[in-house]
Amino acid sequence: MNEIQSLIKAIDFAAGKHRDQRRKDVDATPYINHPIELASLLMEHAGTSDLSVIIAAILHDTLEDTETTADEIEAHFGAEIRAIVMEVTDDKSLHWQQRRQRQIDGAAFSSYQARLVKLADKICNLRDMSDRPPATWSLQRRREYYEWAAQVVNELRGTHAGLEALFDEVYSRKP
Repeated sequence: MNEIQSLIKAIDFAAGKHRDQRRKDVDATPYINHPIELASLLMEHAGTSDLSVIIAAILHDTLEDTETTADEIEAHFGAEIRAIVMEVTDDKSLHWQQRRQRQIDGAAFSSYQARLVKLADKICNLRDMSDRPPATWSLQRRREYYEWAAQVVNELRGTHAGLEALFDEVYSRKP
């Protein structure tokens, strides 16, 4: 299978897994737009051509937000992509505050590939928070999200100057 086929397979897989999910904005944007945005950002702004990173970005929320298993990721996309996706996946059995703290604590110890995906995810989430905020979130909750995202990104500093500058630009639009 060539790289384009692998990428399309990942998009199709993620689209199927997220087919009934929507973002929390007032327009209920289809969820699949989010992982596609991450992959696009990594290719365009980070110059990433590492197919494993791009596919992991497409799949980054499948374990966390769908019934997908790590074994299923590996069967379809290999052990390397499974490992990256596992690194960026929160343990949903933990309270949200514990999950957030784990992201801060573990960010600096992530692989380079996972760090890129995490940076892209935080950038895209803050863009959404600015342009299409969750309909039910208060201004205070949105500001708290910005602060938490900045804590995670501060632990990722030194990974990719361009992505970090883009994060800082998006962060500067904090509500």
